[in-house]
Amino acid sequence: MNNCYLTFALGKGRLANRTMELFEEIGITCEEMKDKNTRKLIFVNEELKLKFFLSKGPDVPTYVEYGAADIGVVGRDTILEENRNVYEVLDLKYGACRMCVCGPKEASELLKHHERIRVASKYPNIAKDYFYNRKHQTVDIIKLNGSVELGPIVGLSDVIVDIVETGSTLRENGLDVLEEVCPLSARMIVNPVSMQLESERIMSIVKKLKEHI
Repeated sequence: MNNCYLTFALGKGRLANRTMELFEEIGITCEEMKDKNTRKLIFVNEELKLKFFLSKGPDVPTYVEYGAADIGVVGRDTILEENRNVYEVLDLKYGACRMCVCGPKEASELLKHHERIRVASKYPNIAKDYFYNRKHQTVDIIKLNGSVELGPIVGLSDVIVDIVETGSTLRENGLDVLEEVCPLSARMIVNPVSMQLESERIMSIVKKLKEHI
């Protein structure tokens, strides 16, 4: 870890764009990132001694845990699924949605009687934690990477555990939200060692963000 720079890992896409907008509002800028054609992987603000890089969401907690980044910004779903050794310091309040158990209406009966059912999800750890530790229901979890909604439609699974924003995709496919697992939004995470070594700088950023949000 380079002590003179604070390094941020941001989840690619909408999340990173929204995060940089938010940072700009509190005076943290990075002009290099605005160049849409750049092939650079690491962006630097020399004046503020900050570095930024973009990565796939699920990798952000890994970079932060191992100290390759001091600070990360990623969805809470990723933090829960990856379960890395990081501090979650701030709810950034955007990207709000819910993790839910969804399926055809008749599947709600299967959730009441502790039957052994099949659950398809991109988030096997979240699904497992919910069913095993909160509902005390034994289930078979099937990990999917693509359109999880297909699971119940083609008979692969009884229900799915997935992120729900508006619920329109579910409705179009004859599925409903049956139970809510947890609320989600973008969160800021910090490496535990950085938190000690760079506590002043990190907390001053957190404080500015908190006041601004």
